Amino acid sequence: MPFELSVYTATAITLIVIMDPPGQVPVFLSLVGRRPPEFRRKAAWQAPLVSLFVISLFAVGGRAILAYLHIGIPALQGAGGLLLLLVALQLLTGSGEPRTAASSDDVNVALVPLGTPLLAGPGAIAAVIVAVSEGHGDIGAYTAIGAAILTAHAVVCLALLYSTTLIRILKPGGITLLAKIAGLLLAAIAVQLVATSVIGFAATA
Repeated sequence: MPFELSVYTATAITLIVIMDPPGQVPVFLSLVGRRPPEFRRKAAWQAPLVSLFVISLFAVGGRAILAYLHIGIPALQGAGGLLLLLVALQLLTGSGEPRTAASSDDVNVALVPLGTPLLAGPGAIAAVIVAVSEGHGDIGAYTAIGAAILTAHAVVCLALLYSTTLIRILKPGGITLLAKIAGLLLAAIAVQLVATSVIGFAATA
């Protein structure tokens, strides 16, 4: 089957808009801005890699996984919102500010909240499941969706890698301010996710 360029373009644009690479930069810097350069570079590619794994998993068997666990998209949205709210509160209160040295918990920053639910969130997961469902067994469409997923994560990875150069400009005070702003934005996103989840549950009731 020929490569479905229209499917690739639509899926890639949808994922990039949902994952919002520029919007992830403030959160990324607020979480890793005071960490060693080696850790910042590692987190910049590790978070998209985690997201790629999660989204690919749902692309292959998303509907089967959700059906087996009896989980709907509203439940994913609610869980993602609660996770983001916890991170937002940590950033706003200062208890979640990045440490100056790496520790055994460093990998958790790339896993949660960067890899998921910020990148591989309910919106991205739902978009991929819908795209695969509309493929109707067309190998060309599935190939295009896979390429679109890779493209979206490559864009995110580049945005995070190049964002580390801003640390020299922001300085510690700027990073602290950025953490507060990111916390406020994350709190708003979390509330929106929870609200959308409630609406989704009400619609299916």
